Amino acid sequence: MSVLRRAQTWEVSESEESDCETKPRSSPIATVSTVLTEDLSSEDKCRTAPSSATKRESGQTPALSPPRPAGRGTPSPARRRRTKEEIEADRQTARERKEERERQRAARAREKEERRGEQQRRREAAENLKSLRPENCLKSLTVCIDPALLQQDGSDILLDTLAALDWRLSIQSQQLPRSITWTRDLPQHGDDGKSSVEEEQVVLVLDLTDLMDLVVSVKKMLHSEEEERGVGSFLSPLLECLNRDAKKVVTLLVTDSQPDYRTDARGVHLLDETLGSKLGMEHLDIEEVLVHLQLCKNISLVLLNGWQEVTDHVCAVTKALSKRPFKLLTEQAELPFCVDGSWASGARVERDGSGLIQVWSRQIQQLNRVSPAVASAVTAAYPSPQLLLQAYQSLGSEEERKVLLSGLVVKSGGKERRIGPDISARVYRCLTAQNGQLVLD
Repeated sequence: MSVLRRAQTWEVSESEESDCETKPRSSPIATVSTVLTEDLSSEDKCRTAPSSATKRESGQTPALSPPRPAGRGTPSPARRRRTKEEIEADRQTARERKEERERQRAARAREKEERRGEQQRRREAAENLKSLRPENCLKSLTVCIDPALLQQDGSDILLDTLAALDWRLSIQSQQLPRSITWTRDLPQHGDDGKSSVEEEQVVLVLDLTDLMDLVVSVKKMLHSEEEERGVGSFLSPLLECLNRDAKKVVTLLVTDSQPDYRTDARGVHLLDETLGSKLGMEHLDIEEVLVHLQLCKNISLVLLNGWQEVTDHVCAVTKALSKRPFKLLTEQAELPFCVDGSWASGARVERDGSGLIQVWSRQIQQLNRVSPAVASAVTAAYPSPQLLLQAYQSLGSEEERKVLLSGLVVKSGGKERRIGPDISARVYRCLTAQNGQLVLD
């Protein structure tokens, strides 16, 4: 700005004054223009001087400007052209990366589908388990009653009780007259298209006259040793039903308006007297008929007093049927009687065989007066029963086999003792005896 002020005030230096004096007076305009030109040039230098100084302060050499982009279609002189092998290799790498991404995507989709299927299976298993519980299974049972039973006096007690319990009831003709059966609705339709299955339990309500007819028919069939026909009697449809389905379990409920034959729980003694007086049969004959029905035909006999007891029996069977599916589900283990846990005195055996020596020790402890210390001494010397049997076979005499274990040392309570010949002989008899009735002790 000071340069501009000098230019605006037209200050003239001494040298310029001397020059002006030597030059002719006819050129003042030229002199002024020269001064203005020099002042403007000095001003431009002053403007550019700070920027150049700043560049020198930041670095000794000025920064290079980026190269201009090459025109389209003009290759850069520093970049070489790729060969066909390199292009093919890059394409192959790209294809492999794409295939790997596809495989990973398919694997994730497969895992997601498996998780979804596993969740669905667990949900179905939980629903199935819930439907098998007694309180829910009871809702799927239907009590089927033959219409002939409704003609008897007192049958309304059964109908009123089932209605009060809110149980499903169906009145329809049955294969056996005056019978009661049960059907269960399936949670899902099977392959055969069935939506319900009939239970194995069948209850027949008879009176004393029907029972006498049944006993006479069975007695004749047993004595004549003929084929099981029983034509013209109550036994004929019963045998036909059992021949069609041998798994049926038939229960005969005998009722009578005059229960003078019922004195104890089953009323067998006075029943024998009643049948003996009316049919002329002895006690052994009647017992023979009842045993034949129960063992050979799976038919049991229950004597009841009136329809109230019949109703109680039907309700008990219905509740038992509702509990059976859940019990069968919980008893699907290979050995349900072998319960895990120390309270059951059981030893768990793994797949790799660990735990067998504990089972061998428990087996020895089953003998009388054999303590865990004695069993540990035997199992330490012979880790398996097979090794002990081989040791017995290697000995020549019976006496040597009996005293084989007598010299083993037992440590208990800080003291040492030997097993002795008594326990040794009992272990030998337990493993080698052929008589199942032999008393070991």
